[in-house]
Amino acid sequence: MEASAQPHQQPQPSTSKIRNLPWVEKYRPQTLSDLISHQDILSTIQKFISEDRLPHLLLYGPPGTGKTSTILACAKQLYKDKEFGSMVLELNASDDRGIDIVRGPILSFASTRTIFKKGFKLVILDEADAMTQDAQNALRRVIEKFTENTRFCLICNYLSKIIPALQSRCTRFRFGPLTPELMVPRLEHVIEEEKVDVSEDGMKALITLSSGDMRRALNILQSTSMAFSKVTEETVYTCTGHPLKSDIANILDWMLNQDFTTAYRNIMELKTLKGLALHDILTEIHLFVHRVDFPSSVRIHLLTKMADIEYRLSAGTSEKIQLSSLIAAFQVTRDLIVSEA
Repeated sequence: MEASAQPHQQPQPSTSKIRNLPWVEKYRPQTLSDLISHQDILSTIQKFISEDRLPHLLLYGPPGTGKTSTILACAKQLYKDKEFGSMVLELNASDDRGIDIVRGPILSFASTRTIFKKGFKLVILDEADAMTQDAQNALRRVIEKFTENTRFCLICNYLSKIIPALQSRCTRFRFGPLTPELMVPRLEHVIEEEKVDVSEDGMKALITLSSGDMRRALNILQSTSMAFSKVTEETVYTCTGHPLKSDIANILDWMLNQDFTTAYRNIMELKTLKGLALHDILTEIHLFVHRVDFPSSVRIHLLTKMADIEYRLSAGTSEKIQLSSLIAAFQVTRDLIVSEA
C-alpha cells in the first residue's frame, strides 16, 4: 500500500542495461543522418518528409542493409516520443499477421482519426513477405481506403513474395548489400567504442564473411571478441565455424592429388576436428574453381556436379555420401585433365 502511495518515478535506462545490449541494437542508427548507406534513397525519403508528402513505402533487399533502421529513424523524425505510441503501429513476422489481424487491429488503427494532431499515422509491416496471400489481398483495400490519414510501410527481403497489387500502391526502394567502404568506418567506430583488439586480416575476414550484411558483421565481431582476446582472421573463421583458406587449399590438394580413400579420410578428419559444414566447404571450393585455369569443358562438368551436390544437401541428404560424390567429381576431373593433356 505504501509503495503505491509514492509518486510514480519514470524508470531511467540504466548504464548496465545499455552495456548489456547486443551491439546490433546498441549501435542501431537513431536518426536518418546516422545511416551510412544508400544516401540517394535517404535523401529522397528526407525530401518526402520535409515536404510532407510521404507516400506508401516498400523497402526491400537482403537482411542487415538498413531497411528497418531507415523507417524507424523516419518515424522518430516525424513523431515526438510522447505521440510515437499512438501514431505508429509496428508489426513484425513474429506477430500474428493473418487476414484477421489486417481486418482487426490494422483496420481499426488506420481508420481512427487523430484528434488534436495534424499529420498521418504510420503502419510499419516488417518482413511483409511472410504475410499470407489472403492477408495481402485484404491489406490492399485498407491501404486504398485510409490513405488520407495513414501511411503504410512494407519491409521485405524478397519482392517476388509481395503481390503485384500491393507493389503498385507503394513507392519501391531497393536496399542493396553494403559495400566494404561503407562498412569499415562503422565497424571501426564500434571497435573504438568497445575497445576491441582487431587485426587487419580480422577486419577483412569480417567484411568477407558478412557479405554486405551489417547486422551479421556486428554479431560476428561481438561473438569473436567475447570468445577470444584478439579478433584475427583465424579467430573469426573459428568462431563462425567457417573453413579457413588454408583448410580449403588442403582439401583441394587432397581431392586432386591423393587417391580416393586417402582424400576421403583426411577430409572427414578435418571436418570432425574443426566442425566444418560441407555446404561451407562447397561454397569456398566453388569460388576456387572459378579462379583456377581449368579447361572449359572440365570446369563445366565440375560446376554441374557441384550444383547437384548443393541441391541434394539442401534436401537434407547424408553429408558423408555427398562428400564422396564431391571427391569423385574432382577425381573424374583430374582424369579428364590428364587425358586431355
